[in-house]
Amino acid sequence: MAIKASLLLAFFLLFAGTLARQQQLNQCQINRINALEPYDSIQAEAGVTEFWEPDNQQFRCAGVEFIRHRIQPGGLLLPSYVNTPLMSFTEQGRGIQGVVLPGCPETYESGSEQQFSDPSKRRGQRVQDRHQKVQNLNQGDVAAIPAGAAHWIYNDGNTELVVVVFFDAQNNANQLDANHRRFFLAGNPQAQSQQQQPGRQQQQPGRHQEQPYGNAGNIFNGFDVEFLVEAFNVDRETAEKLQGQRDQRGHIVRVQQELQIIRPPQSRQEEEREQRGRDNGFEETICSLKLKENIDNPSHVDFVNPQAGRISNLNNDKFPILRRLQLSAARGELYPNAIQSPRWMLNAHNLLYVTHGSMRVQIVNNQGESVFNDELRKGQVVVIPQNFASIKRASQEGARWISFRTNDDAITENLAGRVSAIRSLPVDVVANAYQVSREDAQKLKNNQRQTSLFSQALQKAKAGGRQLK
Repeated sequence: MAIKASLLLAFFLLFAGTLARQQQLNQCQINRINALEPYDSIQAEAGVTEFWEPDNQQFRCAGVEFIRHRIQPGGLLLPSYVNTPLMSFTEQGRGIQGVVLPGCPETYESGSEQQFSDPSKRRGQRVQDRHQKVQNLNQGDVAAIPAGAAHWIYNDGNTELVVVVFFDAQNNANQLDANHRRFFLAGNPQAQSQQQQPGRQQQQPGRHQEQPYGNAGNIFNGFDVEFLVEAFNVDRETAEKLQGQRDQRGHIVRVQQELQIIRPPQSRQEEEREQRGRDNGFEETICSLKLKENIDNPSHVDFVNPQAGRISNLNNDKFPILRRLQLSAARGELYPNAIQSPRWMLNAHNLLYVTHGSMRVQIVNNQGESVFNDELRKGQVVVIPQNFASIKRASQEGARWISFRTNDDAITENLAGRVSAIRSLPVDVVANAYQVSREDAQKLKNNQRQTSLFSQALQKAKAGGRQLK
């Protein structure tokens, strides 16, 4: 009987795993991909968070989600943590970000003279406080945060701070379901009304039945207040404020006075000197790893064509914490009318978010069918599933984008150019595969002498004047 029960259990587990895998595969049977804009937003006292539809087929296929925070000057995105690793990109403005990593020391303390968020007022003053390190956020910064690590963002600038956030819900670090779930440590997010955008899609059963952030209190709200009194050794009134039930400000609150925290130097040069000073030659731990890198730094550029554009990659080599998160990012720029080589990504899904200008993008599935052939404009998102082939051409105003990949060492294979799959094939294979002469096969292999970014003039010359339609 015990053996029969064990066999039945094993069969059930095998069937359930196979069914789950089949469902995941079916989600990537995509016939049409659309350029996506936010479908929902939640307004708070000092900012707004915009959400892309997580139930859209391209997001379900990749197992990712995407949001955008718009934080007003003096706004504080309250401390919270999520069940997935995340990467963020600072699109506009400047701010301060804090990340709390379990077991790491409180390295920022009042024993040393460090500047406050307003250096003109507070430089050199001392306060009795200790906390884990914080980091400056500037335009172009990519931040990486492990699953479950509490974090917060404060806008100390004079303009709106815009931060886009990418969540990998199918990452091994997520042991819950395939949704990103935010656990707030403070505030009362449900206090703010939800502003629904036109065109919101009907939700699929089993996913995001609750409104994102819209019906959530902070985690202390679920505990008995008497337990909180004892746990924190505070009075009842303070414990009740932890629960935030009367807080009507939402998840982004306005700081009434200057936020007094100890922070690193403002300039990039000072920050790099401070980082070098902490290096001790030993293997880096999670506590010593950098949590942000500026992808717009010229030192990160991998491919440059002075007539066509540039590409910068952040992988586990340049940004070691990505090895733990199993994610990576890339920054692309195409000059007016320039083309990026047709390509596919071997080992990752790829989410594109346009930050400037616009570009024409084509995406092709494994059946040779076009699933996307449209203009991708500023603020829009598209997901290119693993192995789907794609090509990009900038508009007359050019284009810039940030992309997030679901692998810490994402590998791309070009189809055209000096280093490409077609060029690597024997000429007779090319001639017979495409039913062309050996002379034309040589042209297919060798006419495009640029690497991966092609200028319009050379593209026309090498392709006989034909343009991407």
